[in-house]
Amino acid sequence: MWNQKKQTPPPDRGQAVAAIIFLLGLGTLLPWNFFVTASQYFKDRLAVNVTSASANASSAGETRDYNFDSWMTFLSQLPLLLFTLLNSFLYQRVSERVRVAFSMLAILFLFSLTAALVQVPLLPDSFFSVTMATIWFINTFSAILQGSLFGLVGLLPSRYSTLFMSGQGLAGIFAALAMLFSILSKADKSSAALGYFITPCVATLGTLLCYLLLPRLEFARFYLNSSQADEVETTQELINGTDKKPLNNNSKELEASGSEPAARSSVLAVFKKIWLMALCVTCVFAVTLAVFPVITVRVQTVYKENKAWDKVFTCVCCFIVFNVMDLAGRSAPSLLQWPSKESRLFPAAVFSRLLFIPLLMMCNIPNSRLPVLFSHDSAFVTIMALFSFSNGYLASLSMAYAPQLVRCKDCETAGSLMTFFLALGLALGASLSFLLGKLV
Repeated sequence: MWNQKKQTPPPDRGQAVAAIIFLLGLGTLLPWNFFVTASQYFKDRLAVNVTSASANASSAGETRDYNFDSWMTFLSQLPLLLFTLLNSFLYQRVSERVRVAFSMLAILFLFSLTAALVQVPLLPDSFFSVTMATIWFINTFSAILQGSLFGLVGLLPSRYSTLFMSGQGLAGIFAALAMLFSILSKADKSSAALGYFITPCVATLGTLLCYLLLPRLEFARFYLNSSQADEVETTQELINGTDKKPLNNNSKELEASGSEPAARSSVLAVFKKIWLMALCVTCVFAVTLAVFPVITVRVQTVYKENKAWDKVFTCVCCFIVFNVMDLAGRSAPSLLQWPSKESRLFPAAVFSRLLFIPLLMMCNIPNSRLPVLFSHDSAFVTIMALFSFSNGYLASLSMAYAPQLVRCKDCETAGSLMTFFLALGLALGASLSFLLGKLV
């Protein structure tokens, strides 16, 4: 009888679902990456506008310090924190399809607005205010999008969580390469910036089309039907006595009785099972955002006489190195997952990343209040490589481990909660960046 009831998951033909999940991960972090990588464009435009606007003033030629990097980071992560919290509790009120599609359309509109503003002359304060408002709203919709998609990915086998995180890592490389081509292009600055911001518009539209295609694929339909997935999980446990996902005590009791309640667990009950993974992902991103990009963009090359290298140093050694190694770290768990979720080494590895804060602050930063111990370019690149790889690897493991600690019916709640704590870490790091920025 069990053999008759058993339903074997269909194959992911051509790895189509895997490719779509990867691209959806890319789409969730386009807003953050395209704004943070373009920080020099915004600072240059503010400086030009300040000079122009103050031409008739007694303070002509003076520039105002907008502290752009810190404010951009903070206003990117604060709405992400607030709206991810709401998303954790209210995801059942609005259908996932509406949340995802509307968020992507809103992000597309705000990227289009940013591209249009490239050609619009604005006073510095007006430009700064509009840019900050755009950053706030685009990251608000990004928070809703991330929470919804992490919940969706939590319903799929655990390797799809790794693919989703890898896609997010690719978003940074995508933005960094777009900026590098913009710098190296022979077009004027205005045209290069316009092309740069049109790129995420096209990419966002592509991710929306991929999302709409997902329910049409048999493999995705099978797992997105949670009741069917629960039946398969329970049947396979009864027949084989093994499962890749560890069962909690309640699951074992249900297995013995051969039944499972239809209702999902409360948010608090789910949190009690995943609290350590939530703490780990918070710490990982708090350390990262505390110094990236606020501190790392201040590091300069020792080869200042090489104008060509000096021009691309920050783009290559800060953004491209960070995003390439971050992607490598996010992808590594698909090959090796160590330490295990039960090991004490896992939280120890997470908290050891605190050492990267002083290491990066003592790189070659002009006029720094701290001693410069790592002046050479190679030292900075090495530290950045280890910093970014550990960020991607440990964050990816945390996000992949959490859904394995709960029942299948609670995977969406666990995914949404982990997204909230991810955002909490980003917000804490962004807040700390104001202080660290004053220390160097």
